[in-house]
Amino acid sequence: MLRTATSRSAGPGARCLQIWVIAAACLFSPGAHAADTIRLAIQKTGTAAWELAVVRAHGLDKEFGLTIAATELASPEAGKIALRGGSADIMIADWLWVSRERRLGAPLVFAPYSSAIGAIMVPADSPIAGLADLKGRTLAVAGGPIDKSWLLLQAAMKQDGFNLRTQARIVYGAPALVAEKAMRGEFDATLNFWNFCAAMEGHGMRRVASIEDILPRLGVHGRPAMLGYVFSEAWADKNRAAVARFLAMTRKAKELLATSDAEWQKIAPLVGTSDPAMLSVYRDRYREGIPRRPIAEEEADARALFRILAQTGGPDLVGTSDELADGTFYRVELGN
Repeated sequence: MLRTATSRSAGPGARCLQIWVIAAACLFSPGAHAADTIRLAIQKTGTAAWELAVVRAHGLDKEFGLTIAATELASPEAGKIALRGGSADIMIADWLWVSRERRLGAPLVFAPYSSAIGAIMVPADSPIAGLADLKGRTLAVAGGPIDKSWLLLQAAMKQDGFNLRTQARIVYGAPALVAEKAMRGEFDATLNFWNFCAAMEGHGMRRVASIEDILPRLGVHGRPAMLGYVFSEAWADKNRAAVARFLAMTRKAKELLATSDAEWQKIAPLVGTSDPAMLSVYRDRYREGIPRRPIAEEEADARALFRILAQTGGPDLVGTSDELADGTFYRVELGN
C-alpha cells in the first residue's frame, strides 16, 4: 500500500535487474513477512516520484510486503533534515554527504539510486564543438562553486592546461533558472543537472559533452551512481529484510521504466511534458542512468572521484578527510 503524506530495449543490464528482482522476490516474499512501513522522504519534483507512481500502478509495494509512507519535500536539504530528525527512514542524497556524515559520527549508508549525470549544453547553432571552445565564453553553472559536475569538469580540463575559472566567464545560478535563461540564449553554454539538460535537449539545444565523457580521464572505469538511497546503518541492521525488499521493489520499478515505453505515457504528467519527442528524451536519459554495476565497482569509482573532489572542492564539500569513509556503501545480501 502506498500512502502520500502530501499530496531501448532491454539489454544485459536490464536482464541483470530482472534476475536480482526475481531472486529477491522469492527470498523476501510478503507471504513470509507482515507488511513493513518505510517512511520515504522524496523531492516533490524529483525522479523518485516517477518511480513511486509505477510502484503504485503495479502494486509493487504489496508484492514486496511493504507500506511506503512517502513525504514530498521541497528540496534535498529538507530530506536530510527529515532523516536526521527521525521523521524519515530513507531519503536520496549523494555519497559525498554520506561519507562526511560518517566522519562526523552519523553512521549513514548509501545504496545506488541513479547514475544520471549532467552535461554541457549549447544552442543548436552554437560554434562550440568541444570543451576547448569554452575558452572566453560565458558558461552558466547550475548549483554553485562546489557543484560536483563543475568540479569534475575543472579537474578534467586542467589536464589540458585549461583553467575554466579564469579562462571562461562563469555564472552560477539555480538549476531551473539557469535552464530557463539558457533556452532564451542568454549564455554561450551551460552545465546543468541531467533532467534540466533533457528539457533543454527537448527544446532543441545540443550536447557538447556529458560529464560521463570526461570521467575516464579522471581514473573512473564506469558510470558511477552519484545519487543513492540513504538511511541509518543501525536502522538497516534492524530492518535488513525490509530494506532488501525495498531495494528489490525499486529495482523492479526501474525495470518497468527501462523496458516499457507505455509506462512513460502514464507518468508524463509527473515528468511535466505531453510532447512525445521531449518525453522520449527524458526516457532515454533516465534509462542511461539506471545503476547496473556491482557495489564493489561503484565503490571503487566513488573512491577515485572522492579524492579528486576533495582536491578541487576542499573541506566545504567533503569535510576534513580526502578519502571516502569506510562503510559508506550499503551491501545487501540476499537471504539476510
